[in-house]
Parts: sequence; structure tokens; C-alpha cells
Amino acid sequence: MSRDQSFPTQGGCDCHALRYRVLSAPMFVHCCHCRWCQRETGASFALNAMIEADRVVNLGIDPELVDTPSESGTGQVIARCPKCQVAVWSNYSDAGPAVKFVRVGTLDNPDLLPPDIHIFTASKQPWLVLAEETPAVPQYYDRRKFWPAESLQRRQAILPLIKAYRARLRDDA
Repeated sequence: MSRDQSFPTQGGCDCHALRYRVLSAPMFVHCCHCRWCQRETGASFALNAMIEADRVVNLGIDPELVDTPSESGTGQVIARCPKCQVAVWSNYSDAGPAVKFVRVGTLDNPDLLPPDIHIFTASKQPWLVLAEETPAVPQYYDRRKFWPAESLQRRQAILPLIKAYRARLRDDA
């Protein structure tokens, strides 16, 4: 079964108060091995599915939005269940609210979304062995080199939202 045939799908937090539906396959899935993700998750990496925000529908209570620092210095907003505090997605400052980085582990079936790429592998845990068939880069990457054409087109379609968000940030500064 292709990834697209698995959608829509659902996910949520541990206490099931916060539930969401993902309407389509994500644009791309990052497995991030940076030290910030390791610290933030308390695990060896963070597995995030990048998807347009309007393709993630809230089915339960509204998340609590928590401003969190990041290594870039620009931070991120983490959406957490206000009851059990599980993080279900993030909005990074680069794309703001236009793109959600859904935490794959919060999907009802997280097996649907293995990583498309491993990033920041220069700081990955040394005991972790990565699959050879999945691209891996020491830091970040050029999306034009790794993303499928359809995902690049989807990003292009939301670029006006991203640019408007960035303009608002500059105006507020």
C-alpha cells in the first residue's frame, strides 16, 4: 500500500482528550538527531511529518501552545495536550502556522510514516545504526535535492502564507 492510500488517518495524545485527523500524506518526514530535539523529547531523535496546517483537523480539545527555544534562536511553538502535556505537533518559526510538524509517534498507526531523511546526524547517538536506504545528512539539506516534485509543489502553494507570516514578524520587530 502506498503512503497516500493510508490517509486520512488519526492521532492524538495519551489521555485521548486531544485528537486530530491528518487528511493527506505529509510533504516530507524528518528524523532529527540534533541535541535540541534529543533534549526536548527525552529521546534519541524526533520524528516529524511536515504537512500543511489546513490538512490537520482538530477533533478534540484545543492544544496548549507553548513557545519553546530552539538552536536556531528563532524558537518553535509546540502544541501540547493541556491535560496530559503530550506534544502532538510543532510550528517552527521558518514556516510559522502554515506548516505543522506532526509528531509521528502520536499517530494511531505511527508505522505509516518512516523517515524520508535523517537530519543533524553529526550529533546522533553513536549506538544508533541508520538504515542505508534512507538519506542521512550531517546537518540540514537542500529540499530541492531530496523532496519529491509533488511535495515541492505543495510547498510552493503555501509559500504566500509563509511569506505573509514572515512579513508580520518583521513588522512586529
